[in-house]
Amino acid sequence: MGKIRLLVFRTFCVISLACYGQNKEQSRDWLIENTAYTAKVFTTADRIVLDNGLVRREIQWAPNAATVEFKNLTTGETLLRSLQPEAEVSLNGKVYHIGGLYGLKEHGYLLEEWLNDLKSDSEAFQYVDYTIHPIRPKLQWSGQKRLHMAEKIVPTGKELILKFQNTSPVLKGVIVEVHYELYDGIPLLSKWIVVKNNSSETLSLNSFKSELLAYPEVENPVETPNVWKRPNLHVESDYAFGGFTTGESNVTTFWETDSTYTSQVNWKMETPCLLISRLPVGPNVDLKTGTAFESFRTYELLLDGSDRERNTLAMRKMYRLLAPWSTENPIFMHLTTTDEDKVKEAIDQCKATGYEMVILSFGSGLNMEDNSPENIAKFKALADYAHSKGIELGGYSLFSSRKIADSVDVIDKETGKPGGAKFGNAPCLASEWGYDYLEKIKYFLERTGFDLLEHDGPYPGDYCASTTHKFHKGYEDSQWKQWSMTKEFYHWLRERDIYLNAPDFYFLQGSNKCGIGYREVNWSLPRSQQLVLGRQNIYDGTWEKAPSMAWTFVPLSEYHGGGAAATLEPLKDHLPAYKAHMVQNYGSGVQACYRGPRLYDTEVTKSLVIDQIKHYKKYRRILNADIIHLRRPNGRSWDGFMHVDPKGEHKGFVLLFNPTQKDIREKITIPLYYTGLMDYATIMDQEGTEKKFELNRSFDITLEVTIPAASSTWFVIR
Repeated sequence: MGKIRLLVFRTFCVISLACYGQNKEQSRDWLIENTAYTAKVFTTADRIVLDNGLVRREIQWAPNAATVEFKNLTTGETLLRSLQPEAEVSLNGKVYHIGGLYGLKEHGYLLEEWLNDLKSDSEAFQYVDYTIHPIRPKLQWSGQKRLHMAEKIVPTGKELILKFQNTSPVLKGVIVEVHYELYDGIPLLSKWIVVKNNSSETLSLNSFKSELLAYPEVENPVETPNVWKRPNLHVESDYAFGGFTTGESNVTTFWETDSTYTSQVNWKMETPCLLISRLPVGPNVDLKTGTAFESFRTYELLLDGSDRERNTLAMRKMYRLLAPWSTENPIFMHLTTTDEDKVKEAIDQCKATGYEMVILSFGSGLNMEDNSPENIAKFKALADYAHSKGIELGGYSLFSSRKIADSVDVIDKETGKPGGAKFGNAPCLASEWGYDYLEKIKYFLERTGFDLLEHDGPYPGDYCASTTHKFHKGYEDSQWKQWSMTKEFYHWLRERDIYLNAPDFYFLQGSNKCGIGYREVNWSLPRSQQLVLGRQNIYDGTWEKAPSMAWTFVPLSEYHGGGAAATLEPLKDHLPAYKAHMVQNYGSGVQACYRGPRLYDTEVTKSLVIDQIKHYKKYRRILNADIIHLRRPNGRSWDGFMHVDPKGEHKGFVLLFNPTQKDIREKITIPLYYTGLMDYATIMDQEGTEKKFELNRSFDITLEVTIPAASSTWFVIR
């Protein structure tokens, strides 16, 4: 019925069982060519199946609905050892399972023949029906405003909705929907729940679990280790905040113990072999008659090996698919003044050099909360002037990290007083002041025509124990309500193509860019240190982010101290350092906040900036493509990275740096697997000299390079 095909990747190999009738194209690597992997939802005699050739999830529907198979089709690995309900809700203080099959006597593995003997919990919500739709957009984004710099990706695939009801008279009219999305071309599913109250009474939704998976343990130590290994699965949700990376901001994924798994090897039964997706607290919301509650979405990306580059490439492909607005990557400067003449001068300099956006930075004097006619008129005139030059204009607004008033600020649960927020004091967005703040920012943006908001907060990871704020009841619903308000605001921005920089992980809710992880005080260090540390930030920060998702920093004028040794002003006196910053930032595709009063101060400086922007725009597509990490900067030898784009004209772009005071001449192995090239590659150096190379069976070539002292070199691959 099938045959075994060997899929050889550059750093690993896996064995895949290919289905009968599968054509040769489907055996190709989805990270290079994914068009053959199309999502399907179909039924068999007793199951609903989601399958796209990369991942398969099977849901048995009788005597109640439960996932009975979750399989990585690339590796053949199953991600289930036992069964769990499809979801769980707590209504009016009582916990109800959504679906589920019960009666297993063993939870360490699962035999197909056991499934026919399982029963349904009579108190659980029972499966009623299903519907199937094409995937629908979660928020509106035209993608037209910056289409020349972005990938207009529209996620496609299938959505499955399972409908559940409860036979209890108390819950008559209450419906729980479990939603699944399976995407085309990627081993990715998303899942969420909707609770609809069509009963005659208000319900209190205290808590929920939208995903429960009893996965096979990756290790089975008798004694409990300090750190447990996780399954070959990346899990995150769009309820994310509090960090610059998915790991820092993931607050809904819990790896918990399973008390029913009594045959596990760990003698204390502490193996964390249950994956639970839930809120840390709450939401504790009231559902009035005729209303519905929709949970956050959990995303499950199946991985096929242990190679870091490959696994994070998969994550970057996921972000490009789910948040295509994050591929917009305008060239911007951070202006430190709102003096009208100086703003116009900066706009003129952007026009002259090829820049695309001016951001009125923190400390510039911009106050978007000032909705006075005079303030609106001033900044509308500046936006109109910028637009007349083909330049976008936006600015910074601070929400968090400040104190408004005791009646407005986040209240600490332990003390009952303001404070205890992530950054000390912060206003509560779910207060009346917070609501008014959002309305003021919307008004300012609409009336001025600003194109960008750089939003410092709100950080809804801050709980608030106030019971007097208008838009939340107390501690348990405070985080959910603040997140919901933030989400709605960011969707509003996205629908209007207003670019959003936010120092937080809101990509899946509409954010375009966040920081790459720089430490702000490092930009007060001497210029030479900034360069190497900046490349380390780029190297480390582009594992889990596409280049366009991140910003870094360049202190044209003084920032957090450091004086003359740290800053680039006067620019004409520090041209080598200015150029080096631009080479590594634009060469990586990571935009920097060039923060200061101007982009150039002489014609020589102007020419330098123009040359760098021309180079970036010439190779813009490949420089915004994903990065393959060649060597991390260490100050003792060369470092560098390579962009790859198997679907572009330029398949790769190699950028190498020499931080030492001597020329480096070496033969360097360049891995070309992810360029999509199979047999030959043509390499052009920065002088325009071309040479053809034959790829070995590891898809590598050996490139002889010369990197000048304290400089860099680059190569284009076709």
